[in-house]
Formats: sequence, C-alpha cells, structure tokens
Amino acid sequence: MNKELKRCWNTTEPLYIKYHDEEWGVPVHDDKRHFEFLILDAFQAGLSWWIILKRRAQLRKAFDFFDPEKIARYTAVDVDRLLAAEGMIKNKGKIAATITNAQEFTKIQREFDSFDSFIWQFVGGKIKHNAFKEISELPAESEESRAMSKELKKRGFKFVGPTICYAYMQAAGLVNDHLVSCFRYKQLRKEKR
Repeated sequence: MNKELKRCWNTTEPLYIKYHDEEWGVPVHDDKRHFEFLILDAFQAGLSWWIILKRRAQLRKAFDFFDPEKIARYTAVDVDRLLAAEGMIKNKGKIAATITNAQEFTKIQREFDSFDSFIWQFVGGKIKHNAFKEISELPAESEESRAMSKELKKRGFKFVGPTICYAYMQAAGLVNDHLVSCFRYKQLRKEKR
C-alpha cells in the first residue's frame, strides 16, 4: 500500500486506499462478486461509501457472503435476523430489495448461463475506458447505466436507479473511471474484458 503513488482520491485512510488500489475498476467476472457490488451500491444509497466499506465484512457475513442462491430463499425470519444483526444497515426496504434482487439475479443466471454474460452486454462486452482529469468530471450516470437500470427494473430489481448502476459499473470494472493521472488508470487500460 504505497501512499506515494498518485491516486484518484485524496485520502490516507487505509481501507479506502486498499479498495481503490485493489478493487475499484477491476473487471469482475465472478457472479457472486457482481451480486456483492450490486447490493453494496444499493445499500450505499443515501449514505457514504465510507460507511459501506467499514461495515462490508459484517454485511458479507450477515448476507451469507452474498450468495444469491441462499438469499433468494430468505423469509421474514431472515429479515428479522438481518434487522437485528450487528453492523447491519437497518433499512428494511434495502433488505427486502436484496432478497428480491437475489431472486431476479438467479433468474438471469439461468437465462444467460451467468449474470456476467448478461451484464457485460451493456458496455459491448469490453471495459469502457474514460479519460477524466478531475474527479469533478466523473458523471453520476451514463447512457449505459440508464439502459442497465431500465432493464434491471423491467426484470423486477429494486434500488437499481441509473446512479446506483453507474456506481456499480465503476466498482465492477465495466468502466475505468480512474483519473488519467492515477497509477491504476494505465494498469487497467492493459486489462482485457
């Protein structure tokens, strides 16, 4: 964790640095990882990403390590358990949406053989590399995130507005929004789908 490297975010917080350097913008092709990022970005709505990062391990444990098959079978008993879980963001709507999204996620897996195959179609199957110089240039949404949001909502997903979808696309590496001055930008430019 080299603090001398030029990064997008001006932070000395180790958790942020680790996330920035190792995860943000790295192309995801594992379905459980896709599901985790979708859920974390939904939970982040109205909150700071810092809260999500700090509680990520607890959320992961409470939600069966973001296994969509297990979460799709959750009942009212599980909702009560989650509302009482330590470190849980106690938002019943977001918890209920997670269960609904798990059910819809598994339907997409069956239809497309994987969620990965389905989701990458929104960027034509390859990473969209942007070339922003300032953090203020990063959009809140894009044409692709609006299309993704529309399709996911049509399929019954909740908490998947265009802004949440864009944050998910950044996290899951469908877009490379590292600033051109950031050391990760060039590294990710070398990545293939």
